[in-house]
Amino acid sequence: MTNTEPVGVLVRRWRERRGRSQLDVSLSAELSARHLSFIETGRANPSRSMIERLCDELDVPLRERNAFYLAAGFAPVHTERALTDLGAARAAIDAVLAGHEPNPALAVNVRWELLTANRAMMAFLHGVPEELRTPPVNVLRATLHPDGLSRQIRNLAQWRIQLLRRVRRQLARTAAEGLAELLAELAAYPVPREPAASTGTRLVDDLVIPMRLATEHGELALLYTTTVFGSPRDVTLDEISIETFFPANRQTAEILRSMSAASGGSMAGSRA
Repeated sequence: MTNTEPVGVLVRRWRERRGRSQLDVSLSAELSARHLSFIETGRANPSRSMIERLCDELDVPLRERNAFYLAAGFAPVHTERALTDLGAARAAIDAVLAGHEPNPALAVNVRWELLTANRAMMAFLHGVPEELRTPPVNVLRATLHPDGLSRQIRNLAQWRIQLLRRVRRQLARTAAEGLAELLAELAAYPVPREPAASTGTRLVDDLVIPMRLATEHGELALLYTTTVFGSPRDVTLDEISIETFFPANRQTAEILRSMSAASGGSMAGSRA
């Protein structure tokens, strides 16, 4: 990782990204506003412990924290291991994916590239054109691309709004490289007119907005949750999220169980 910007520039940029004043941050990080001003203008260089306090206060992702350390003349603190080298964390990911069968589940990185998935999720991706399944598979591209899963999503306009809003929030929080370009690409995809029966699809008993997916087995209504690791110290782990889907109604649960039985039952996670 290389960085050509002074550490003070990085501090100011992340403070402004979080919409916080120098006084607010200095009080929370337990330093004087004058000292923080000196750091931002390059008149003072922060220590390792000061960088850690400021990054904690500004909720800076671990990848960007390494850039802070390098800019201040220190070695990076946070490792970046391969997925296969995450030890107990990788075992936990596989356990969540396998245990979630017959419901779909997958793990992605901060750019929404597929890292691993369970058998139920791979069954849905199997129908996506090969060019959208070439590694690294981008899950959002495979979902919203006109030739991807979007052809099966009954409430595409509604689901698209939720996904784009989520990526915008993620970009604002992480400033992850490549995420702005992905957002622009997804937003540029055409949105086909939905059938009259699926417009305004919110039902009175809907607790959240489900994805309504048409399949040869019947229409599925899926809710999702997101799981991240608490207090990560590794860059790779910091950027992983596990997306788990749940049936929103009894019909969907029955279809997912029958699909699993037809394919031979549950199975541990598979690499994309």
